[in-house]
Amino acid sequence: MVTVARGLPGRPHLDVPKREARALLGLWRTGDPDALERIRRRHPKFARADDAAIAASVFRLNDAQLVIAREYGFAHWAELKLRIDANAVARALDAAIRADDRDAVVRLIGARPALLHVPVVSGNWGPPMSHAANMGRLAIVEALSALGAQDHQHAFDRALLQGQLECARWLHARGARLVPGIVMGTCETLNAAGFNFLADLGAPLTDARGDRLAPLALVLETYGRNPAGKHAILESLARRGYELPDTPIMAFHRGDVARLREHLGRDPTLPTRRFPLREIYPAELGCANDERWGMHWTPIAGTTLLHLAIDFEEREVFDWLLAQGADVDARADVDAEGFGGHTPLFHTVVCHPGGDARFAQTLLERGASTDVRVDLRKFLDWCETPRWHEARAVTAADWGRGFPEQTWVNPAALRLLE
Repeated sequence: MVTVARGLPGRPHLDVPKREARALLGLWRTGDPDALERIRRRHPKFARADDAAIAASVFRLNDAQLVIAREYGFAHWAELKLRIDANAVARALDAAIRADDRDAVVRLIGARPALLHVPVVSGNWGPPMSHAANMGRLAIVEALSALGAQDHQHAFDRALLQGQLECARWLHARGARLVPGIVMGTCETLNAAGFNFLADLGAPLTDARGDRLAPLALVLETYGRNPAGKHAILESLARRGYELPDTPIMAFHRGDVARLREHLGRDPTLPTRRFPLREIYPAELGCANDERWGMHWTPIAGTTLLHLAIDFEEREVFDWLLAQGADVDARADVDAEGFGGHTPLFHTVVCHPGGDARFAQTLLERGASTDVRVDLRKFLDWCETPRWHEARAVTAADWGRGFPEQTWVNPAALRLLE
């Protein structure tokens, strides 16, 4: 699976996406598998085509431009070009929305009306009204709607994603619908307020295709790290008829130390057990049967609950495990190709963006070794060049210093290890 997502730089120039489109066209001509996958994911004409069909089809420069535009989060090439041409105004619009300056937003749109329908920063955050809904700027949402904004449904989705319920109520009252899949955004961000708002309104607890396990799977696999929200959504799903298995891993996902204590009573080896990825992300709960699926940072396949508590930011579980004597230098399993064997300290360095150094500090106070060296690899997705990153004979500090996605590196933890 290859998923390219790009962001516009502060001073974008159209020459860059033009080069990228020509490069993609060249890769298509050679039958490059990653290029064919990118085309299938972003070009509607090829959404159901296999590699052979894409390679044999007519694929022109304008097709490559469409793929590149969508990788940047825009609906089509003309929209990307408009956004780049109007970059200064779009940046001013972003600043005005963030400042909750309704009058400035109205003035900027009046000067460049076409921007009312173009993503301000990215396709995810959407045009100005959706952009404002992300931040709960209701007065701006109302003003943009009055000016003719048409992205009410997307704005509704974004308000729910961020738990901006005042905006969500206003947009719902003006026609935003409870479509299948509407709950998925709140599951992605683990926003329990938005999820329960939708569930109480009777929104379908499914994805857009009607899969009722998809919301549960996304709660387990998402990049989001909001333990309280995750626990609350899982409890809400359980109350609404979802059967959550009575396993140590599900107790972990629910942050339920009492249940973990019961499992420990039945299995004293629980703190030393290594959990395979299929157990952490169970297929029977809708999780994808793909060894690269699930959003985590340092690899979690074959790790202990202590490793997992750091990755998923389960602080109460982390403290409980240490109280049970969990080994701060426990090694993860080593796979058939020799990758793995890392200790929990590695997870404190390459982890969810924005973490503090508490996990690292506690492990070091408990005597965790900074000298352990292992071979590690991690598939990097949702970046401009999806690929495997391999690191040989690295310590936890080396793992952080050499990691290509530095936004995933915890600088405070890294300083403690150095």
